[in-house]
Amino acid sequence: MVAAAALDAMAGTRWLGLVTAVWVQCISGNNYTFSNYSHALKTLMGLTQLQLNGLSVAKDVGKAFGLLAGLASDRVPTWLLLAIGSLEGLLGYGAQWAVVSGAVPPLPYWQMCVFLCLGGNSTTWMNTAVLVTCIRNFRRSRGPVSGLLKGYVGLSTAIFTDVCSALFADDPASFLVMLAVVPAAVCALAMVFLREGGAAGAAGADEEEDGRCFAAINSLAVAIALYLLAADLTGIGGGGGAVSAVFVAVLLVLLASPGAVPALLAWKSWVKARKAANADLEGADSLAAAAAPLLVSAKAAAAGREEEARGPGERPRLGEEHTIAQALTSMDFWVMFASFLMGVGTGLAVMNNLGQMGVAMGYADVSLFVSMTSIWGFFGRIASGTISEHFIKTRAIPRPLWNAASQVLMAAGYIVMALAVPGSLFIGSVVVGACYGVRLAVTVPTASELFGLKYYGLIYNILILNLPLGSFLFSGLLAGLLYDAEATPVPGGGNTCVGAHCYRLVFLIMALACAVGFGLDVLLSVRTKRVYARIHESKRAAAAQRVS
Repeated sequence: MVAAAALDAMAGTRWLGLVTAVWVQCISGNNYTFSNYSHALKTLMGLTQLQLNGLSVAKDVGKAFGLLAGLASDRVPTWLLLAIGSLEGLLGYGAQWAVVSGAVPPLPYWQMCVFLCLGGNSTTWMNTAVLVTCIRNFRRSRGPVSGLLKGYVGLSTAIFTDVCSALFADDPASFLVMLAVVPAAVCALAMVFLREGGAAGAAGADEEEDGRCFAAINSLAVAIALYLLAADLTGIGGGGGAVSAVFVAVLLVLLASPGAVPALLAWKSWVKARKAANADLEGADSLAAAAAPLLVSAKAAAAGREEEARGPGERPRLGEEHTIAQALTSMDFWVMFASFLMGVGTGLAVMNNLGQMGVAMGYADVSLFVSMTSIWGFFGRIASGTISEHFIKTRAIPRPLWNAASQVLMAAGYIVMALAVPGSLFIGSVVVGACYGVRLAVTVPTASELFGLKYYGLIYNILILNLPLGSFLFSGLLAGLLYDAEATPVPGGGNTCVGAHCYRLVFLIMALACAVGFGLDVLLSVRTKRVYARIHESKRAAAAQRVS
């Protein structure tokens, strides 16, 4: 009984860490909010679209330095990763606020690039700390964990946008204050509670109880998304005054509500501990429970020794632990990398250019489209993580197949936007947001399943190099050059373009890129069928053992 209570306490610690991670993810999508203040920067600094897109690429280049976070993830504690990320964000977004608010004169272009890069890099430290820690704590639930965490990242843009609209009437300077200060405050809280719970606790967890906890937090996340969606469609959140204050207050209560899950687990652990303290005898079941963590640890240690004993020339199979060199010499890694580039690169081009796309289509305010991209990105992330996990358990369907489906839908979204029919920007923002979310939520656990968790932090950040690369290719070059070719100069510097022709060719080329990505995802699905068949059998065996 004492050992069982101890395991329950460990489970509560893992869940407290996961909920804290959720709160970090709620504020770590600030890198996707550029469209909310990009027009202010363009006007203030007198930039062309190519130059403005250069700034958006600079923020995404910050993610390239996420390799540092990946290297550090196995060498420094989680709290230090969070501290570095929050301080970088405070500096990067704080400098942008100083310029937009007029507190300082416009900085030279290269200095603005540096500060945008710092802001972009800040999220890599937060995301690495959160994903690596939580996936290691929930090894047998990687899909739901990834979908949940990435889902809340998807919501973060809508949270920032709607709160700013409610409290500050979409003022760009106030928005940048939020991007600088709020993440630093949340990360300070997470430094206390987010930590690895140990392999034993993760492996010995009650999967049925885990499933109930995931269902509860997912339900709360869906409630938050629907609340934000209703506020955006009705405009109630931006009404100002008491109505807006109530909207923000209810939103904060909803965001705090996942904390009820670890609180309930802690209460159950306390009840069991009291029963254990009053028990006269500890039976064989207690001894077995006490020995279980030791047995799991021994198995983990044996697996580690087996991995260390593997010769440098021996190539592991997919699904086994890979070193960085082994992963980078695998064709499957580069197929995944290239397909990821097509999806996230084109998605970033839309997110970075929504402000100018809205102006081209005749919209004075694009906050609705930014929020729609965020909210539907959440639905794509959270649904794909859970659904892909379900179909692995029931039918051994390879996870990359869901990425292939998202490429088809994303290509269709780009074609609709190219046609410029009424409402096409709204439809496009929904479709692109959802499919971009699928890409992130599915690729993250896929990488851990194919190449292992030992060097997962670095492997994840190598994949994330697709963000700056895709931003440079599709946003900086493709969208920037083609827009400027259609735009006309304006007095005082810069340029503008109004009409469907401004981005039509951009959308068509991105649809073609998604078609290429579809082929790569299908190829990866075929090549990983055996891996997912083994995972399927493992899950079936574990379920049968629990029943018996």
